[in-house]
Amino acid sequence: MSAPTTRPPATDGTSVPPSVRNAAAWSWRLLLIGAALAVLLWLLSELKVVVVPIAVALLLTVLLTPFVGWLVRRGLPRGAAVGLSLAGLVVLVAGLLTLAGRSIVKGFGELWDQAAQGVDKLTTWLAEGPLQLTTSDISGWVDRIQGSLSGGSSELVTGALHATTTVAHVAAGSLITLFCTFFFLLDGRTIWAWVVGLLPRGSREHVHQAGRRGVVTLGAYTRTQILVAGVDALGIGLGAAILQVPLALPLAVLVFLGSFIPIVGAVVTGSIAILVALVSNGPATALWMLVVVIVVQQLEGHVLQPFLMGHAVSLHPVAVLLSVAAGSFVAGIVGALFAVPIAATLNTVMLYLHGHDKFPQLGTDDHVPVRGRGHPVLDRAIAQVAEATSERVATEAEIAERAEADEQPATVDTVAEDAGEPGGPDDASPTSRR
Repeated sequence: MSAPTTRPPATDGTSVPPSVRNAAAWSWRLLLIGAALAVLLWLLSELKVVVVPIAVALLLTVLLTPFVGWLVRRGLPRGAAVGLSLAGLVVLVAGLLTLAGRSIVKGFGELWDQAAQGVDKLTTWLAEGPLQLTTSDISGWVDRIQGSLSGGSSELVTGALHATTTVAHVAAGSLITLFCTFFFLLDGRTIWAWVVGLLPRGSREHVHQAGRRGVVTLGAYTRTQILVAGVDALGIGLGAAILQVPLALPLAVLVFLGSFIPIVGAVVTGSIAILVALVSNGPATALWMLVVVIVVQQLEGHVLQPFLMGHAVSLHPVAVLLSVAAGSFVAGIVGALFAVPIAATLNTVMLYLHGHDKFPQLGTDDHVPVRGRGHPVLDRAIAQVAEATSERVATEAEIAERAEADEQPATVDTVAEDAGEPGGPDDASPTSRR
């Protein structure tokens, strides 16, 4: 009897467990996706001077679209309605900034004097309080602070140059925002039709309907966030005015702008209000200001955010907080500002593409968003897709009706024969023509 022979280990990969092969397949795909996302984020960061104004223009577009539609329904030409809406927005923003700026200039001198008095009180407390610091010790600390400020003159000059560049970027971004907002409001449907036309024909319909729902979500978020920010600003501004804290109006404007960063922005701006109250009016007023900020934050966190924002974007507070954290980590303050609207829009779009429609009342339109003004080739292509889709649906419905009636099994060929059209290869044969 011969000795048993051992087979060499298999080298065709069959010895690798299926779980390991699946994990390896998923791993390299995830690595490719991560690399693509990294390249995309890098491109966006390099083009942020253009990308950020376009994103702001999209938010302004969904905000002003109802007002433009209202003016058009009143008989105003669309171009005039768009121009009037933008002009009103610019006047409103400029008026608020001017009013806040005047209040800052008016109250800054008083606040500076109160801050100087606060420093004197702090110096006296350090000398006469429990620390028992000598005048020479305090003077030494003051000299060190002044020396550090004097030694950092070059950094201050560099910071000033960076600030000048930032101002130029803000001015250019504002012009880009106004320009894009005007044309988004005027020809947004044409632009969207062109974007959809770049996609394969089979995916145009789904992308178009998903995009409609994404725009609705974006508009709901923008309007709701303005309402939440207004409530925060009104509550903290009124509290500061009642407590006779200086710069109450600028603080309210700051809270309004900061509230567009959910959860984090209102906390930071509220802390600034408490600090101003402490410097100007002392610890007692600062304590009452803290109470006002906490009450406003509780109102936002337990009433406004769950009911209004939750209904508008359907995102859990944990998802909102993680989105803000991820956005601020990737793109700083800009990422924190746009993290929630991007997450909410993507959530709506992905749910629709996977069969869950958050807005069934929207239905479907004819996928021809522009009539008479779009590109003729694109319009014809979109119309052909819509016509082919309707014909296919009608044919499938007729097949289903015949199957339910227990008639002869119906196929696409038999339906086509009843319609008087050639239904298959046999119809094209010489015998069938005879």
